[in-house]
Amino acid sequence: SGRFWTVFNGEIYNFLELRDELASAGATFRGHSDTEVVLAAIEHWGLEATVPKLAGMFALAVWDRRDRELHLVRDRLGEKPLYYGWMSGTLLFGSELKALRAHPSWQGDIDRGALALFLRHNYVPAPYSIYRNVRKVLPGTILTFRDPQAAPAPRVRTYWSAAKVAAEGAARPLEGDDAILLDRVHSQLRSTIQQEMIADVPLGAFLSGGIDSSLIVALMQEQSNRPVRTFTIGFHVKEFNEAIHAREVAQHLGTDHTELYVTPEETMAVIPKLPTLYDEPFADSSQIPTFLVAQLARRDVTVALSGDGGDELFGGYHRYFLGETLWSKLRRVPAPVRRGVARGIRAVSPARWDSMLTPAGRVLRRQRFSVTGDRLHKLAGVLAVDSRESLYRDLVSHWEEPGDMTLGANEHPTHLTDSAGWPALPDFTSRMMWLDLVSYLPDDILVKVDRATMGVSLESRAPFLDHRVAELAWQLPMRMKVRNGTGKWTLRQILARYVPTQMFERPKMGFGVPIDRWLRGPLRDWAGDLLRPDTLRADGFFDEAEITRKWQEHQDGRRNWQYLLWDILMFQAWLHA
Repeated sequence: SGRFWTVFNGEIYNFLELRDELASAGATFRGHSDTEVVLAAIEHWGLEATVPKLAGMFALAVWDRRDRELHLVRDRLGEKPLYYGWMSGTLLFGSELKALRAHPSWQGDIDRGALALFLRHNYVPAPYSIYRNVRKVLPGTILTFRDPQAAPAPRVRTYWSAAKVAAEGAARPLEGDDAILLDRVHSQLRSTIQQEMIADVPLGAFLSGGIDSSLIVALMQEQSNRPVRTFTIGFHVKEFNEAIHAREVAQHLGTDHTELYVTPEETMAVIPKLPTLYDEPFADSSQIPTFLVAQLARRDVTVALSGDGGDELFGGYHRYFLGETLWSKLRRVPAPVRRGVARGIRAVSPARWDSMLTPAGRVLRRQRFSVTGDRLHKLAGVLAVDSRESLYRDLVSHWEEPGDMTLGANEHPTHLTDSAGWPALPDFTSRMMWLDLVSYLPDDILVKVDRATMGVSLESRAPFLDHRVAELAWQLPMRMKVRNGTGKWTLRQILARYVPTQMFERPKMGFGVPIDRWLRGPLRDWAGDLLRPDTLRADGFFDEAEITRKWQEHQDGRRNWQYLLWDILMFQAWLHA
């Protein structure tokens, strides 16, 4: 009819079902795209009735020419980004900040409160951006703009709430024995993956050899009449190399597997690209191998499935099965004693701890958990906490007092600090999983993957983040997630139907690179220039004396400040790009 116009980034996986339903109601179609189906659905059902019907990942802008309203819509779990802001009376919106910066009216004043949040989290959490006058649309919401002269602030509606889904799932968990619940999850994952494998371009998957990606690939291969294309990046440093495990899984499943071992020089060559790729400061260093594996996959495929979301929805992080145990032990020890122990741990460098722990580490690795000097220093940071919530905050924080480090800054409120918005959940583990689902997942993990893949024109799809899978996961009783000190129990049991357990039952590896060593070696000059006291002083954002002290301690090998220094370096590199 010409009433509705749209720009759309993403993919609607159930668009064929919606198309059939609309066709039976009299709609006609000129093409075969999901975008045309979305417009037809909005015209037939209306925007607010259409959006909850969409299964997929999307950032959607819809202009209603008749009512002169602009609607901005973001998918439920935040897979696709969407920024907006007013500049000199003009509303700018887009999937990337660089699109907004291209406008003649652009004004980009740095938000110091958001910068303080960046130092805490290593990312800028939604709804904030690094700029004062630009915001991110929150996942699961619709923003509607009318006449800016009358009402410049948008009307906000939530069409899907992670808090509501979590609370309702915890209040009414599914009943049945383990076998019944496993089959239900298995069936839903198989159905979701079948839908997400529909593509008119070459399709493959990222494979690390871990539980999440291995299960996705197993279910893909089960439903494919040809070997699935799988991709892995390998490193020559043993503790960072997952390629050998991925190869074993690929050979067992019979995939068409591609692995590429990259040198430190090739890996570090990605670093100059990061400020442009990520648009705002972002300091999860696994962004580097993520970009490399996306680049590798794009040589052969245009769409790649990933295992993102498995940890947050099915209980994969160490903190989920250690948090309650740790807190129950901490609270029995007087705070002064805990603080003394923390000082003792920190008096020994992580490298020295690693050398002392080597014999014990062999025993602990057999229990699928590894203790390192870095982890002990992290533990020292949480010994003095006074509540479970403080424990979680310390576990996920980089700089302990980022407001003190950032000149003239006060941290903005977030999900982490505003407990009034937390759902009613029965236990500490559930609360940690929910907080990760609404903060760490969309603002770190999904940002990392989206920018890396889009930067090489590769589409990444995450079956675990289908809202039907997420809702089912929250209905599972906790025993189906964490059991006997081990996470992702359900996913392990399903994967064992396809892959021998010895191929995936091992300590969890991060997808990382040796930033600590690089900062003392090949990156030392680059980092030293960005961290020069006179440069920091002239920029006027940070306490340069504290940064200089940490830089020197890191160079001397007395402390490992790689995470905190990488935060500062990623901001400085972005600022001076």
